[in-house]
Amino acid sequence: MSVRKSDYKIDSVYLERWSPRSFSNKEVKEDTLLSLFEAARWAPSAFNFQPWRFIIARTPEDREKFMSFIGEFNQTWCKDVPAFALIISKLTSDSGEFRSHAFDAGAAWGYLSLEATRKGLITHPMTGFDFEKAREVLNIPEDYAINALVAIGYQGDKDALPESLRSREVPSPRRPVAESVFEGAFGESLK
Repeated sequence: MSVRKSDYKIDSVYLERWSPRSFSNKEVKEDTLLSLFEAARWAPSAFNFQPWRFIIARTPEDREKFMSFIGEFNQTWCKDVPAFALIISKLTSDSGEFRSHAFDAGAAWGYLSLEATRKGLITHPMTGFDFEKAREVLNIPEDYAINALVAIGYQGDKDALPESLRSREVPSPRRPVAESVFEGAFGESLK
């Protein structure tokens, strides 16, 4: 049972999803891993353009390539992660600039993260990596934005983390709905 509490009744999967850093090195089976991307595939998208793409790393060689651009802080806890997914999104469509590319890719990430929770997996998104080096190492074309890198796997023991991270290995709270939702205009409280 989640320690998080919602202001309004929602499905528990939303409360159970959080971003731990302690990963087990247990392999994620291919059909389980790909089911996360199947869920992401069904995310809503403006004009059904589906600008998101995922570059995954699950072999030791591919994970090592990803580690080459992951920042020093994130490398302290990423060493046991069995799979990574870099989320990128196409900046243009046949009509020109595609303004909602990041919004749509974020929806796909959300679906992926919730399916991971349903499957007993954990995910941890991060932007603490060298975006340009990732573009170079993974041959990402310039007409794709790099959005985030996600660690995917099974939760490990928090004692395997560096001591400085152990106390942070708990689900984080969220601000109340009333502080995020305005009615009628920016800054106007809910009625």
